[in-house]
Amino acid sequence: MKLYIRTETAADLPAVAAVVEQAFQQKDEAVLVDRLRRHPAYLPALSLVAEADGQVVGHLLFTPAEIQDGGKSVPTLCLAPMSVAPGFQKKGVGKELIRTGLQKARELGFRSVIVLGHSDYYPKFGFRRADRWNIRCPFPAPPEAFMALELVEGGLDGVAGEVVYLEPFYQL
Repeated sequence: MKLYIRTETAADLPAVAAVVEQAFQQKDEAVLVDRLRRHPAYLPALSLVAEADGQVVGHLLFTPAEIQDGGKSVPTLCLAPMSVAPGFQKKGVGKELIRTGLQKARELGFRSVIVLGHSDYYPKFGFRRADRWNIRCPFPAPPEAFMALELVEGGLDGVAGEVVYLEPFYQL
């Protein structure tokens, strides 16, 4: 299987919606992706698709977020959601989406990424428990599932507080 990771285009939207629904076995995350695309802070360069043999088989979205502590606010990115079509899971699609996405995020000057996800998967990419930096999740979640990654050395030095996501995340 030859895999190609690229930026999402308007022509991809129906296929992306289908992949997201298949991956999560419900429509909530597809609705979230659509709402995030319509948000003024949406970053098209960080909405990626994985294509195999001309077919969209995966999608990954990074959106801006902030880590707030009192009057201090530090920009970060949120990795969510990531979706891989069931027939293509465990074949490296998610891995390539994440690797490419993290590199693009670095190139755009972001210093860190936050993820709420599987604690046995994301550490492979360098993610560590966010509470290591005293970064808190606004949603009920086990501490091991809420992780952060410094995209540059020291990217989270002196950073602490609660992550504030874009509004659509609070509408789920």
